[in-house]
Amino acid sequence: MMAYEFAPPFAIVLIAAVLAAVLPRRPGHAVGVLATGAVAVLAWVVPEGTYIDVDLFGVFDAVVYNVDPFSRLMGLIFGFIGAAAVLYSYASEADGRQTAIALSYVGTSLGAVYAGDWLTLIFFWELMAVTSTLLVWYYGGAAVRSGFRYAVLHGIGGSLFLAAIVWHYAEVGTVAFTGSGITAGVPAALAATGIGVNVGFVGLHAWLPDTYPSPHFAASVFLCVFTTKTGVYGMYRAFPDGHLWIAYMGGAMAVFGAFAALLQSDMRRLLSYHIQSQVGYMVAGVGLGGAAIGHGGKYYHELATAGAFGHVFNHILYKGLLFMTVGVIIYRTGKESLDHIGGLGRHMPLTAITFAVAALSIAGFPGFNGFVSKGMIIGAADKKELEALWYLLLLGGVGTFLSFIKLGYFAFLEGEYSGTVKDANIGQSVAMVSVAGLCVAFGLVPGLLFDILPVEAEAYEYTTFTVPHIAEGVGLGLLGLIGFAVLRGPLHHIGRVPDIDAVYNRAFFYGGRVLIVGVTELYAAVDRVAVRLVQSAYWVGGNPTLAVLRASRYLPESFRPSWGDQQPQTDGGAPSRLYIRAGVGTSVLLLASVLTVVLVVVL
Repeated sequence: MMAYEFAPPFAIVLIAAVLAAVLPRRPGHAVGVLATGAVAVLAWVVPEGTYIDVDLFGVFDAVVYNVDPFSRLMGLIFGFIGAAAVLYSYASEADGRQTAIALSYVGTSLGAVYAGDWLTLIFFWELMAVTSTLLVWYYGGAAVRSGFRYAVLHGIGGSLFLAAIVWHYAEVGTVAFTGSGITAGVPAALAATGIGVNVGFVGLHAWLPDTYPSPHFAASVFLCVFTTKTGVYGMYRAFPDGHLWIAYMGGAMAVFGAFAALLQSDMRRLLSYHIQSQVGYMVAGVGLGGAAIGHGGKYYHELATAGAFGHVFNHILYKGLLFMTVGVIIYRTGKESLDHIGGLGRHMPLTAITFAVAALSIAGFPGFNGFVSKGMIIGAADKKELEALWYLLLLGGVGTFLSFIKLGYFAFLEGEYSGTVKDANIGQSVAMVSVAGLCVAFGLVPGLLFDILPVEAEAYEYTTFTVPHIAEGVGLGLLGLIGFAVLRGPLHHIGRVPDIDAVYNRAFFYGGRVLIVGVTELYAAVDRVAVRLVQSAYWVGGNPTLAVLRASRYLPESFRPSWGDQQPQTDGGAPSRLYIRAGVGTSVLLLASVLTVVLVVVL
């Protein structure tokens, strides 16, 4: 272990965010590129075991910066894609304030993945939710409402994760990462659910397609990277030995996200569903990362963990590139839907080529980076003899091919776009080509990826280019082509299929109305009763004799007061003296009852 005496990566980027907000647009973006690029360099050169610890409240030893193989990989890819995204934002005419907010989002995400204890992790986790919400809100319009829903869901998820950490601390007496994850039982269930919001568990995922298509298209490049992948990192910290339930949830995410994407015509909404699908592979890898999960083997769980983080790295590259290419289409045409574009490949060849690289990468076609990491996870499921999970992951692959054949065909090949359309500008092109080059490089030379993974290659046995594996990748692609040929007509006419948020948004809306109306009416009823009681009390105070007379009607004959020969004529007109007919025994009983009540109340 070695103490670190310089500014941690998150501080560098947060300082850059402040500068980007106050400097003119060009130098502000330049500072952002340099700061995020510096983070990538630091991730490469700072040795493992480096840390910064602080004494918090005299109770907690917080480690605000900790370099280990996992945080190093996350810092490396976060820094690189952050620099590419800032360059892309500048080229896409994003203003300095938006990029400043985006840099604050990058900085808080770096704080989360470099955290060395649970307290630091949840602190930056919540700040990440705040800064990403601000990035969505900044665009205004419809993004405000989707950003509000995003904030509510992530607030709930963060609260559940915080509750898990507090419970864990109460059980073990420390907030440090001990290597054994979160305490089993209720804390583990709370952590899985809270983190599940961030990674998009099925049923907790609707914020993804609801939020990411809403802000400026350059903001979507940032959003598609950090929240979900930080979530995968948090899932590994909480469950380093995996969990079978988590693995199968990952398989469900892979299938649901891919086929939900197939039913979308909004390009960014389609890509957002595929975030859930691809993160599903990562979650499955984390779930498989325990020796006790499935059939045991000397390297199977290491293969799963390596595959999960390899897919984190690769997904950040190709998903960022996909949002960049779609962003260029939006930038040049102003159109978000596949229904309003077509034939753009003839006008935008560079964008079409980089899209093809990203699409083949996400689909896991041989020669591209997704083929390497996705194959590791599928291979781990096969080695552990979890056939149902294996089939789910393969089915998700078919859905992925189908979705991106649809997106590429209707955007770049079919039809003819009316009017003149320019291709990506220089800044956008540099960002996209840089990322596309890495997608190809890591796909053709898998050893480059293996060398930077947090699990050493010697710990597992995996050969990328084998005949069965290549046949699997090509076969999934052929199934996707055949499926698209059969379904092309219906897919072209499907616009937007409602998701689970259509159910719970209405449930919350009408449930909220019922609750508000119920509470309001209850308050009104209580108010009416209170007013009536006060009015009655005033009347009794002014007409005590009549009050007794009226009340006596409900008493037995022997208890009724005697008025003698006089009867009250009007309010306040009754004689001031009245006679209670009661014997000694009754009087004693009444007195004893009153004293008993008084003693019960007092004691």
